[in-house]
Amino acid sequence: MNKKKIPEFLTKEEQESLINVFNIRYWSSCRNKMLIELDLATGLRLAEIINLKWQDINLITGQLKVVNGKGSKDRLLWLGENTLSKLTLWKEKQYNKFNIKIDYVFTNNKGNQLVDRDVREMVVTYSKKAGITKNISPHTLRHTFATDLLRDCKNIRMVQKALGHADLSTTMIYTHIVDDEFEDALKNFRR
Repeated sequence: MNKKKIPEFLTKEEQESLINVFNIRYWSSCRNKMLIELDLATGLRLAEIINLKWQDINLITGQLKVVNGKGSKDRLLWLGENTLSKLTLWKEKQYNKFNIKIDYVFTNNKGNQLVDRDVREMVVTYSKKAGITKNISPHTLRHTFATDLLRDCKNIRMVQKALGHADLSTTMIYTHIVDDEFEDALKNFRR
């Protein structure tokens, strides 16, 4: 396979740098940090994260329903306690800003739904501030989630289900990332 087709993803160090670059004294920075953290924890597509509503997240059980994902297929994901705690705090902060219940998890400063261009620009801006030299986009966060999940669970079908891919061949690209790391590890083993 042509190495140019392997998706870009963030290392653990780059993820930490990106998450730690936000000045959370500001409402929009809190939102942006939460958006990136949620995307790294779920691998949502850009359209899915923009369209995510509070009613789709159970802050008690951690169940997140992705409604009308690509191909109009719904899927279920689960969030860890750390992410749930941060989302609960974010929901309170959002309510305190607007003093009304907001449907969307992520909104602009006026309480309206975000647009994809703004999210793309935000990811690029904060990636540069974090010192990341790779060409980063919101989809890079999805690739990062998939790569990390495959490393942890070692189950390509589980990754397929989490990403909502209809065809396993679409998900198989992530095995090449892990295979490259495997090759490097073996080449450097007991040198």
